[in-house]
Amino acid sequence: MQEKYDSHLIAGKLRRWSHYLQEYRLPTWDQIPALGLYMDQVLTLLSHYLPFLPKKDKEEQIITTSAINNYVRMKLMPAPEKKKYNRIHIAYLIMICALKQSLTMSEIQKILPNGLSEEEVKKTYEAFVNQYISSAHVFVTMVEGMAAQLLAEDAADVADVNSFVLSTAVMSNFSRLLTTKLLDLQNAPFTEEAVALWNPEE
Repeated sequence: MQEKYDSHLIAGKLRRWSHYLQEYRLPTWDQIPALGLYMDQVLTLLSHYLPFLPKKDKEEQIITTSAINNYVRMKLMPAPEKKKYNRIHIAYLIMICALKQSLTMSEIQKILPNGLSEEEVKKTYEAFVNQYISSAHVFVTMVEGMAAQLLAEDAADVADVNSFVLSTAVMSNFSRLLTTKLLDLQNAPFTEEAVALWNPEE
């Protein structure tokens, strides 16, 4: 049986979310605490910085202590210094938490290499923040176009909602596939023959 939606509820949520995404800003590099923080402080700070990430309930943290420890073991981020996490660690965690919603840990590692100097981490993080802002605006415009019928004043029906949900799923799939394809080409040698014979299935 196909799931049922309240078209008025969905339309209202979309309007609120679109407005939120256009106004939301990740913390700048200088806004992240430079002094070392303990694990419980880090968990609280990340929940404050990334309130839009999905949680089962309001009390749940967006990331756990074990997850952070795993990221360190996997060398996705530097190890803490005397059990304290500084600006570099927090920047890595913000980017990892945001990207892990759609990417695997190995894919994230290709985008965010470990072992960078503080200046390199700063440049990477600042580029990430700027891209997040510009991508959010592009995404909102795209979603509003896809949901035009749903957002119309005369209100849409359930079929419009189902169509919109399916559209977002398909778009998500295409974005995911493109990212995977691009990451697979990392460090791949360029040849004219390879480009001429490129097969989208490979």
